Amino acid sequence: MTPFPSQCPVPVVLLGGVSLVRTLGLAGIPAIVATSDPDEPALASRHCTQHHRIPRVDSGAPCLEALMALGARLSNEYGGRVPLMYGGDDALGLVNDHSARLSRYYRFLLNDREVGGALIAKDRFGTFARHRGLPVPRALAWKGDGRGTVRGTEGAVVAKPSEKFDWHHSALCTELFGGDGKALVFESGAAAAADAGVAAHYAELTFQEYIPGGHEELWSYHGFADDEGHVLAAFTGRKVRTYPAVTGESAFIELAENDGLAEVGRYVARRCPLKGFFKMDFKRDPRNGRWHLLEINARCTLWHYIGAANGVNLMRVAYDYLLTGERPEQRPAVQRYRWLSLELDFKAYREMSRKGELTAARWLGSILMSRNLYALFSWSDPGPWLFFWRRRIARRLHRGPARFASRLRQWRATAS
Repeated sequence: MTPFPSQCPVPVVLLGGVSLVRTLGLAGIPAIVATSDPDEPALASRHCTQHHRIPRVDSGAPCLEALMALGARLSNEYGGRVPLMYGGDDALGLVNDHSARLSRYYRFLLNDREVGGALIAKDRFGTFARHRGLPVPRALAWKGDGRGTVRGTEGAVVAKPSEKFDWHHSALCTELFGGDGKALVFESGAAAAADAGVAAHYAELTFQEYIPGGHEELWSYHGFADDEGHVLAAFTGRKVRTYPAVTGESAFIELAENDGLAEVGRYVARRCPLKGFFKMDFKRDPRNGRWHLLEINARCTLWHYIGAANGVNLMRVAYDYLLTGERPEQRPAVQRYRWLSLELDFKAYREMSRKGELTAARWLGSILMSRNLYALFSWSDPGPWLFFWRRRIARRLHRGPARFASRLRQWRATAS
């Protein structure tokens, strides 16, 4: 790998949001945010040195051509290819599908095609994992009623989306998962099979045996691996609360040491093998302490932000490796900051409160007694928070007269 001149800080082209641009900022790396969304709060971050408007990532060819044009300009300006980093499955899919063209102007590290395809398409992940000897929950077939099928399973069953491209705007998320969750748990296979929504969408779902336990059993292993699948840097973390409970989005998370999980994570990375960024989600079975691998995401995530704030910046590790081949000194993360989505965590509190699992005093105490990073707000980088609320208020003010005019037209029509 040919290094760039030291006097020219090479930027990262980022297909991602606030958490990722702040992660780059903590490392002093210039970030060019490429997005189709004019309301993206990351555009107002002090760490966003430039921004570039592109078509939606799921548009395919138009987005690709825009990235190629940006890459051509930057590679000419900086005398070589620049790093490309991404934080969503749609963006990962685009880079996977067009890696040969994008690599003309960009530096990134992808998994081999077989591995990358299995990690994106969750319905293929189970077969891939079993062939690699990974500790995944037992997969269940929808059709049939014998052993290894949904209907033939007496215990609890979980249903998950096979793909999560543009997840929160998908019909499946809205119609079956209520717009918040990432999985549905049924007390038995028969209950899952009898659910009308599941039956209507079964072709879009992946079914597994459900591993018992609450959010305290949800852990993850995050890292960056080199071209040979060796983990260059990593940290472990756990979910303090999620919404909806256990199967939903991260609401309150923290880093925590767990040597046993780290050992399992390194094993999984070798067996795949993994290259580049990865996030492994695990659930520990409280009955026997065994770790079960739920999924692997091969992209940047919001966990990178909390990792960087606690001393392990995986985006910095990737940046140095992609540009110069540098390998970092191994150092453990500290547990100084947690990450909090106050909106989701309040929903999590209300859900747990209704079940008698969490009081208001304990909830407030858990937040006030910890040092928190937030999903949007930051004292050192207030721009995204101010930008978000300025745009939201402007939209509401704009909709107000339009809503009044609409109601006036309705009144006039009924009054005539």
